[in-house]
Amino acid sequence: MHSLKNYYMPAEWAEHERTFIEWPVKPSLIWPDNYAQVCSGYAETARAIASFETVTMIVNENTAAEAKGLCGEAIEYLTIPHNDAWCRDNGPTFVLNKAGQLAAVNWQFNAWGEKFARFELDNQVAPSLLEFYQISYYNASLILEGGSIHVDGEGTLMTTRECLLNKNRNPHLSKDQIEDELRSCLGIANFIWLERGLFGDETDGHVDNAACFAQPGVVLIQVCYDSNDPNYALTHENLEILKASRDASGRILEIIEVPQPPARYYQNERLTLSYLNFYFVNGGIILPVFGGDAEQTDKRASEILHNVFPARQILSVDGMNLINEGGNVHCITQQMPKSRRS
Repeated sequence: MHSLKNYYMPAEWAEHERTFIEWPVKPSLIWPDNYAQVCSGYAETARAIASFETVTMIVNENTAAEAKGLCGEAIEYLTIPHNDAWCRDNGPTFVLNKAGQLAAVNWQFNAWGEKFARFELDNQVAPSLLEFYQISYYNASLILEGGSIHVDGEGTLMTTRECLLNKNRNPHLSKDQIEDELRSCLGIANFIWLERGLFGDETDGHVDNAACFAQPGVVLIQVCYDSNDPNYALTHENLEILKASRDASGRILEIIEVPQPPARYYQNERLTLSYLNFYFVNGGIILPVFGGDAEQTDKRASEILHNVFPARQILSVDGMNLINEGGNVHCITQQMPKSRRS
């Protein structure tokens, strides 16, 4: 496609046609000894989503049988070579026009600022997937991961300066130039720039761990209440920005606070635990929970989401199986919205 004029990115709670997930690749894991645990987490999440909507698991040839053995026959499988397994970040971003026609954006991917050596295959996943499904797409010049943005479906985009303005992504572009590209690709009219994501997030502060839209005019934000925790300053700074923000319709935002779970560490590294890394599915939400000393905050997060989304089933999965590899449910998924072609 030469242009995405008159297309927009729908909110994640809009009806999906399917969800895409990429099966893990052992050599790419930060901690390869966790491979079996990580695969278990992917399989649990895929099966949970499949109880609500179609799941397409993207596999490498050498892991296809393993994926099918763990996920089962309810999942669809598509072989596309990939280096890593974060479909939120190296997958396409789908857009619709007012007639309900589907298209997509193929962003450039550089493994979160070239933090990892091998990402050439990952940068080809989106076009390969789109060509398989015969979906028209626009090749954006912008290096961008899907986890770094969140939209309300009505023209407002939320992101963090820490990630989107990081010089390890698009050093030649100014903030205004990045905004212009997002306007033209995603139909954005208004930007909310939070400062930073959560402490220790190796993605350089993806917004999908920090805050998200629950509906137009309503934002969920994970907040730390312990002044000795590095996330205290980060989350309260973002909270103040949200209080002073307006959306594309000029609305003052309703802000709903979600308490962060207790700090967890693995091999002396702080893990980025976030309840906001949940995933909308048709009629439900897949929520990562962490157990143990997080039992109370797990319960509170579930209660909050039940109150905010009374018409949706809240289905919990073990977030520890995924977080030991750096991300969670939202990070491994990518939604294809329902369209006129469906």
